[in-house]
Amino acid sequence: MKVAVLSFADQHAVAYAELLHGMPDVELLVADPDGAPDDPARGRGAADRLGATYAEGWEELFALRPDAVVLTTENDSWPALVERAAEAGAHVLCEYPYAADETGAEAEEFDRLLRMCEEAGVRLTVASTACFGPAFAVVRDKIAEGEVVGDVKTIHGAYNGPRPSGTQAAGSGALGTNAPQLLDMVDAVLGGVSAEQVYAQTNGVGAEPGVTSAALMTVRYADGTVASLDCSWGAPDAGPSAYGPVMSFIGDRASVDYTASPRLLGGFEARERRERRETRGEDPHAVMLAEFVAGVRLGSGAGPDGAAALRTLRVIRAARESARTGQPVDLAGAQPVLP
Repeated sequence: MKVAVLSFADQHAVAYAELLHGMPDVELLVADPDGAPDDPARGRGAADRLGATYAEGWEELFALRPDAVVLTTENDSWPALVERAAEAGAHVLCEYPYAADETGAEAEEFDRLLRMCEEAGVRLTVASTACFGPAFAVVRDKIAEGEVVGDVKTIHGAYNGPRPSGTQAAGSGALGTNAPQLLDMVDAVLGGVSAEQVYAQTNGVGAEPGVTSAALMTVRYADGTVASLDCSWGAPDAGPSAYGPVMSFIGDRASVDYTASPRLLGGFEARERRERRETRGEDPHAVMLAEFVAGVRLGSGAGPDGAAALRTLRVIRAARESARTGQPVDLAGAQPVLP
C-alpha cells in the first residue's frame, strides 16, 4: 500500500512520515517541491533518512499512484492537492483549513472538494486526533446504545491547547485551532445531528490585534442537545484540557466523563518550579494514522469525514459571526430530528 506525505510545511509532517515508515506493508512516498527558503532540501533529506521514495514534483508523485495521501502543505496549496488526489483515486487525510475571519470561504471551498472526493469514490478525512482510538469509540458507541446515560441533554467540553507556533494557525485564533477537535467529538457522539444555533464570546488578551485567544461557545443542536465548549488557548501546564479535549456527556440517566489525554503520572519539578504531568503512553497521531491506513485498506474509513468537517466549519463560521455581533446566530439549512 502506497501512502504519500505531501509537503513538509506542517509541523506534524516529519512525525507523520516517520510513523508511516514504521508501518508494515506501507510504502512511503514523499514530495516537497515548494521546500522552505532556509531549507530547500527538507523533504529530500527526510526521504533519504527514512529510505522513502522522493518525488521532485506533484506530477511525479501522483504518477506513482498512491493509495492515500497525508496532506501537510501550506494553507493556500491544499485545495489543488485535494483535487489532484481525488483525480488520482487516492484517499485523503488533511488538517483543517485555517481562516481568520467570518466570511466562511473555507467552508464553501471544503464543500466543493468534498463533492469532488465523493464523485471520485475516495474518502476525505480530517486529522481530528481526539476522534480516533478505542477509548473514544467505546464512549461514542455506549452513548449511542442509550443504555449508559440515556438521552444526552447537555455536553460540557474544553480544549485549551497552547497558542500554536505556525503563523497561519496562530492567525486563525482559538476558534480555528481548538474548536474543531471539540466540535468533531460532539458531532461523532450525536451521529451527525446538525447544529441549529450558535452563541459565542471571545477576546484577544495576550494575542496579536484581531486574533482570538479565548473563546466560549454554546451550540444548540436539532435534537435539543446543548453543548457548552471552551476552546481558549491555555498554558502548557494548565491541566488535562491543555493536552487534549476533555468532555462530559450528561444524559437523563447518568453522565460520562472523557479525557483524551489522561494523566498517568504527576508531580512537581523543583528546578523549573512547576507541576509536571505525564499523559498516556499512546501517541494520538500514531493512533490516528494507524486507523486511517487500516480504514483505507479495508475500505471502511475512520474518523471524521468531509461531511462532518463541513458541519464543524459552518459552526465555527457562525461562532465568529456571533462573537462579532454579540448575538446568537441561526444556521441556515439545519434540519430538525424527526421522532
